[in-house]
Amino acid sequence: MRHGKPDRRTREPGQQALRQAGVREHNLALVLRHVASSPRPISRADVAAATGLTRATVSALVEDLIGGRLVAEVEPTPRTGAGRPANGLRLAADGPAGLGLEINVDYLAACVVDLTGAVRHHAVRHGDQRPRRPEQVLDATARLAAEAVGAAAQQGLRVAGAALAVPGLISDGVIHRAPNLGWRDVPVPARLAGLDVRVDNEANLAALGELHAGRGTDFIYISGEIGVGAGIVLDGRLFRGARGFSGEIGHVTIRPDGPVCRCGARGCLEQYAGQESILTAAGVTAAGTDPVQTIVAQARRNDPDMLRALRDAGTALGVAAANVVNLLDLDTVVLGGIYAPAEPWLRDPVAEQIRARVVTADWTPVTVRASALGPRATVVGAAGSVVRAIHEAPARWLNGGWAV
Repeated sequence: MRHGKPDRRTREPGQQALRQAGVREHNLALVLRHVASSPRPISRADVAAATGLTRATVSALVEDLIGGRLVAEVEPTPRTGAGRPANGLRLAADGPAGLGLEINVDYLAACVVDLTGAVRHHAVRHGDQRPRRPEQVLDATARLAAEAVGAAAQQGLRVAGAALAVPGLISDGVIHRAPNLGWRDVPVPARLAGLDVRVDNEANLAALGELHAGRGTDFIYISGEIGVGAGIVLDGRLFRGARGFSGEIGHVTIRPDGPVCRCGARGCLEQYAGQESILTAAGVTAAGTDPVQTIVAQARRNDPDMLRALRDAGTALGVAAANVVNLLDLDTVVLGGIYAPAEPWLRDPVAEQIRARVVTADWTPVTVRASALGPRATVVGAAGSVVRAIHEAPARWLNGGWAV
């Protein structure tokens, strides 16, 4: 029996193959990233120059990406002068796509985003989910997902996977607590409509969508629905906290002796700035199928009760946002969910509280703006997270590692 180091001849081939596979995966992602980030179609030669890879290597990788429908060739722009212009490369609009799903208190939503980031399908089903059991809501979400997959297929798209957004505390596919839905410790199936599904907090996914829309690297995204949540982005990365539960701004205390919240505490932000609180303060007893339209329509008519309700909500939002800005030194507050279309009436009271309460506001002003993705930021951000996963690991798609 031989002792000492293993025979190099028996270990090197396998290790070399692993190294080669790792290099290929890295280079595929590198090439795809350069194609994706280019504002116009980019040639193979330009990719080789930008990445430092040889032209032969880039050509081989590009052929793999074209074969996997991740990249498409476009005809060169005609030009005068010597030399034949090179074909350009762009992301394939008919390749794999991401499915975003959203469960919220008063609606369900689905969205399909293609590899270029374009929204190819969007559907919303309004209705109060609170009277329904969690399994009923998940079944309805699965049906909505199946419809979206079918709509994508009609456009020649193959959905690669799904991300589900839920307003609650989530880890490892379990919704531990969603106070506004009345859910506790609800497991989400690993697959919906035949797709691998990842579950995340709705404000986190919306904040990631905002980040990848190229609208800042340090901000708090505040999502207003019946509940209020936040996604915090620091230095271009989503901040999740030690246990993954950061961003529960809806349960920041505005008044310690205020009304009891669904979470059990008193005076939470949701009691002053949530959708139902705004409608109640404005004297609206039935908002119809789309409460956001009701809020915006009445504000545009200068209804005094709605204007007062929005100003009070904006003041509460500004108090909570100022605390976060003081703590984390953020330069932007993004208003999302129902706050995006209501931003013209919320912005001033939010900004007033930030100017009054943020200690650095005099020399480092804080921007307050509406979400770049509007009220559908959450479901678009969810779908976009699937697409970005393909951008980051194209080899997995090419090797058949994505579920359909």
